[in-house]
Amino acid sequence: MQYLINIFGIFALMGIAWSFSNNRKIVNWHVVGWGLGLQLIFATFVFVLPFGSRFFLLINDVVLAVLDSAYAGTYFVFGPLAVGPGGESSIGFILITQALPTIIFFAALMGLLYHFGIMNKLIQSFSWLFTRLMKISGAESLSASSNIFVGIESSLVIRPHIKGMTKSELTTVLTAGMATIASSMLAVYVFMLRDQFPTIAAHLVSASIMNAPAAIIMSKLIYPETEIPETLGTHIKPEYDKEPNFIAAIISSANAGLKLIVGIVTLLLAFLGLVALADKILMLLGSQVNGLFGIGIDWTLKGLLGYIFYPITLLLGIPLQDAGIVSKIIGSRAIVTEVTAFQNLAALLKSGVVLEPRTIVITTYALTGFAHIASLAIFVGGIGALVPERINDLSRLGFRALIAATLATLLTAAMAGLFYNPNSILINM
Repeated sequence: MQYLINIFGIFALMGIAWSFSNNRKIVNWHVVGWGLGLQLIFATFVFVLPFGSRFFLLINDVVLAVLDSAYAGTYFVFGPLAVGPGGESSIGFILITQALPTIIFFAALMGLLYHFGIMNKLIQSFSWLFTRLMKISGAESLSASSNIFVGIESSLVIRPHIKGMTKSELTTVLTAGMATIASSMLAVYVFMLRDQFPTIAAHLVSASIMNAPAAIIMSKLIYPETEIPETLGTHIKPEYDKEPNFIAAIISSANAGLKLIVGIVTLLLAFLGLVALADKILMLLGSQVNGLFGIGIDWTLKGLLGYIFYPITLLLGIPLQDAGIVSKIIGSRAIVTEVTAFQNLAALLKSGVVLEPRTIVITTYALTGFAHIASLAIFVGGIGALVPERINDLSRLGFRALIAATLATLLTAAMAGLFYNPNSILINM
């Protein structure tokens, strides 16, 4: 029964995207069909084929090994403050000294991989696949492919093409940016959940890859292409400023990682404080309503978003007994960012609340993406800084792209629920 719900949910989510479309009369079924096809193929590889499961288990082990290596530098700098819960001399979980410093190490590692051309080859492979099969422009294919591995920096690889992009292409670029996660952030989520979900890294990598075609599907449903893109059917190479040597690449990337940490801390301080203030106001007003009508509504932002996302959570195939609490976590990401949402999931699992393994997997896929208000501002502002003449278009398209990105992560979650295999070696809890 749950699998039938997943199938219905996949088409329902695309129907929601179509309902927000600026042109409902135009649906590019070729893009939609191949996008779903790529997701089906990849989900089969990850969840069904033994070789695929073993391959992603290897990726999981590699990521965990790299994360353990990053701990050496973190402990040297922060000492006992770097020791996570359960470790000797640990004083509990501290985000700034335990999880966030791994961003610098992963950023430096990615800088090395870019310098030696390894990441460029991977990105171009995915870009060629999307361009060839989905028949979209080379620029938006390259952007979506780059976003599998990096964040706002992905806009730099298509910098020469942004100025001439159609509005549909810009929507796809924004959507792909918010629907995926950067490799440096992957380390943070792994650190939070590795104890409760030992194979979390494999699923995060899988989700980010699957979110790329999902982002293209949703963006083309919400803002269909009605023009002829300049790079249509053209395979283009990424624009990349290579450092003179690998030492310079490490330094530059590590500094970029530090800036990312500062940005994350700033956003969390601002948004969580504002959310707390909004909760106090809402609860003050809501208590009057609850008392007047004798109802028990949760008037916090997390609670209200939980009500909105509750039916969508059911569409993802999450069991009824888990849907209420999970819908609040999935819904809250739109406001408090995915970092806090993952932290809430980790705290929930640590508290002893029993969730079905299928629920945890689906929720992980649903949260894997930068689909929130803060990210919208970052991507619109970041890309707008590269092409100031397109800032008005980007601003007008931003909210549609945020909806598309949210639906893309949910589409991937529904696909993960459809292919969930309790006997898979990747389901280890």
